[in-house]
Formats: sequence, structure tokens, C-alpha cells
Amino acid sequence: MPHGSLKEVLSMKKVRILGTGCPKCNKLFDNAVAAAEESGIECDVEKVSDISKIMDAGVMMTPALVIDGEVVSSGKTLSPGEIGEMLKR
Repeated sequence: MPHGSLKEVLSMKKVRILGTGCPKCNKLFDNAVAAAEESGIECDVEKVSDISKIMDAGVMMTPALVIDGEVVSSGKTLSPGEIGEMLKR
């Protein structure tokens, strides 16, 4: 559970990296963490490797990036800058 006030926790972006643990999935996770740090946006970043959860999200290609429950990218390893722009939306 993230630390902070209730307001901070409620406004925190939920970022999920869906993937099986391949190098591209791990790189996307690292880039998401870097994007959150560089942008100053509070994020809860988590890896999801459970194949049933990945399929439940409708993802057919990994790695996938999910922000606040919406799949915003699939099959690509986005840069920290690209992810940062998505976090600002």
C-alpha cells in the first residue's frame, strides 16, 4: 500500500506493466519508474506477470502499459519521455 495522505493516495496514478518477465517487459518497467520520477507525478508502478490477468486486460502482445485501468500501449517498449507524456494526460 502506498504511503501518504488519503488525498495523495487517491490522486496517485496506477501504472501496471503487463508482461511475462522478458527483457522488454523489464525495460518498460524501468522506463515507467524513471518517467514517474522525472515527471514528479505520484505513481504506483507494478509488474503483472500472471498470464490470466494479462489476457483479462485484453492484451495480446507484451509488454503492455496500463495507466489507471486503460491499456495505453501494447507490444512496444516506450521511452521514459513517452510514458511521461501519457502520465500527464
